[in-house]
Amino acid sequence: MIEMQINFHSHALQRMKERGAKEEEVIAAIESGEGFEAKFGRHGFRRNFVFEGEWNGKYYGTKQLEVYTVEEVNSLLVITVLVKYF
Repeated sequence: MIEMQINFHSHALQRMKERGAKEEEVIAAIESGEGFEAKFGRHGFRRNFVFEGEWNGKYYGTKQLEVYTVEEVNSLLVITVLVKYF
């Protein structure tokens, strides 16, 4: 089995910073989260993380990442990351 390299588009890196997602969380979501098909032939990955902290002045127990990727030759390109707190 060929191991896929994970690359990050500059758009994804900016959105991760704005939304409070870490690279290691994105990689964990891809490697062990729920996978699903997304629009335009993209692949999505979803995973919940224990958060137990404050985001934008409000306390949340869980952080959920939705990671959207496109497949390239022997790699996945992360194109955007959505973060939900609850």
